[in-house]
Amino acid sequence: MPNSASSSTTTSGFELDGSSTGVGKLLASVWASRDLLVTLARKDFFVRYRRTSFGLLWAVGLPLVQAVVLAVVFTRIVRIETGGNYGIFVFSGMLPWSFLSGTVSSGSTSIVDGSALATKIYFPRAVLPLVVLGANLYGFLPGIAVLLIGAATIGEGLDADVFLLVPATVLMVLFVASITLLFAGLHVYFRDLRFVVQASVLAWFYGTPVIYPLDEAEGTLRTILLLNPATGMVSLFRSAVSDTGTSGLGPALASTAAWTVVFAFLALRLHARRDRVFVDLL
Repeated sequence: MPNSASSSTTTSGFELDGSSTGVGKLLASVWASRDLLVTLARKDFFVRYRRTSFGLLWAVGLPLVQAVVLAVVFTRIVRIETGGNYGIFVFSGMLPWSFLSGTVSSGSTSIVDGSALATKIYFPRAVLPLVVLGANLYGFLPGIAVLLIGAATIGEGLDADVFLLVPATVLMVLFVASITLLFAGLHVYFRDLRFVVQASVLAWFYGTPVIYPLDEAEGTLRTILLLNPATGMVSLFRSAVSDTGTSGLGPALASTAAWTVVFAFLALRLHARRDRVFVDLL
């Protein structure tokens, strides 16, 4: 007589899964961890520059030096004409772009890189990429002051449009937070994402109107630039301090806002679904 056990289906192995925490519960948990987030972000920012000779000046100096180099190259060698001060034109684009590229590059690996902390105590793993964003925001804000001084002295001057810097910064933070959270969650499962992001950021830079005006693009190229989620972010910063290269601001902003919603939806769903099992894969 055959053994009944042999006729039954045997399942080997296990499935690494966990119950969903729910988006609302995830957001509440992140908010409850806000003191931890602020503390870690402040520590990360100050430790980054603690032993350097120029200290916190590097936070503003790097995008400023990049802007100066690009201004010299593209006004004396390639000669891109914008109709205004090219230094302010470039710096107003480099400032948000440097924030984006630095946050996405470091934040997309933050959950895996922070495994030493994440495996010791429980907190929403979404806090780790937000810590990178917060630390970079500390260095970003002094850059705004430098931009305003430059626009007032060597640029076109300041008017009421300068208040656009507030919604521009909010949009930048929301967009960068959304894409960084999404990539950080995906990187737990797909470790090759680290290298994909590194390779893509350079191409993304040249596909964003940071060093050239959007006004010069026509036809298919203009459509591609308007669909670029970073174009609206950069254009809004630029429109706050310059009247140059800001045509098509409405469609560009609509594109950035739409991409932000999509990335935020995907990121929140991913973290709500997988937050409890991230640590088991680190």
